[in-house]
Amino acid sequence: MANTSARMLRLLSLLQTHRFWSGIELSDRLEVSERTLRRDVERLRELGYPVNASRGVAGGYQLRSGTVMPPLLLDDEEAVAIAVGLRTAASGSVEGIEETSVRALTKVVQVMPPRLRRRVDALQAYTTPAAVTGPRVNAASLTVIAQACRDDERLKFDYAARGGEESARLVEPHRLVSLGRRWYLVAWDLDRVDWRTFRVDRLSEPRTTGARYRPREIPGGDAVKFVEAQIKARPTTHTLVIRVEAPKDRVEAAVRYLGGALEAIDGTSCRLTMNVDTFDWPVLILAAIGAPFEVESPSAFKDHLASVAALFKTASIGP
Repeated sequence: MANTSARMLRLLSLLQTHRFWSGIELSDRLEVSERTLRRDVERLRELGYPVNASRGVAGGYQLRSGTVMPPLLLDDEEAVAIAVGLRTAASGSVEGIEETSVRALTKVVQVMPPRLRRRVDALQAYTTPAAVTGPRVNAASLTVIAQACRDDERLKFDYAARGGEESARLVEPHRLVSLGRRWYLVAWDLDRVDWRTFRVDRLSEPRTTGARYRPREIPGGDAVKFVEAQIKARPTTHTLVIRVEAPKDRVEAAVRYLGGALEAIDGTSCRLTMNVDTFDWPVLILAAIGAPFEVESPSAFKDHLASVAALFKTASIGP
């Protein structure tokens, strides 16, 4: 019986990691006859695992979605990855899944062997996550949007633009993109007859319409690059041009998701251009880069830096 139980667990593990297995493949992997394989598959069905079987020369087995969630088999690395993901979700930028994530994490950790639990506990004890500073989005809204993207179904929602103007939108959703602590929807706007990027935290009451559409090709073919380009092209109050005495690849890591454009001057310096509405954020970016720099324009940013420098100098001297 022990051998039978171990074999069934191995069979279940194989079915969970492969779309389709031929009967011959599974028999060879398990080192059993096809008759024994059929009996093991039938036992899995009795336990609630929906295994489809097809007959013939090209016949085989496939685990399909059922009406309830059956137990899952995870290897060590998968179990640790899920635990880490659930910990992150419990304090992340998606609203409404914190409690659910904690409940799921409790179940996963409870059945972990001690060696894996120690790995997860060590990661928690010696990792300090940064506070979520970006806007939070509703988990239910993300689900509705993601399903509309998957099903090629038109989507309606109310949207508050950057300036506060509100409008009702009808779109053909393409992809959800998580970028720079924000969620964006890339979609074809049927009223504007063009591609648009929508911040999900400014979007409310998303609802599917039941109307299907034929997917269009997004410009450039890459949703992430499309969002990055839209962010860089956004109208702003100030354009900063700064010469940084550091290689381009070093600076690129700090400004990649913040709308900055970089141009290599030589092997040891580059030119950074940033379109911003206030000067506060560029000060933090330059401090994070930690390299000498020269402001080429505008002069107003030089004045702002002088004020910040005076403030810090006063604080360092003390009373």
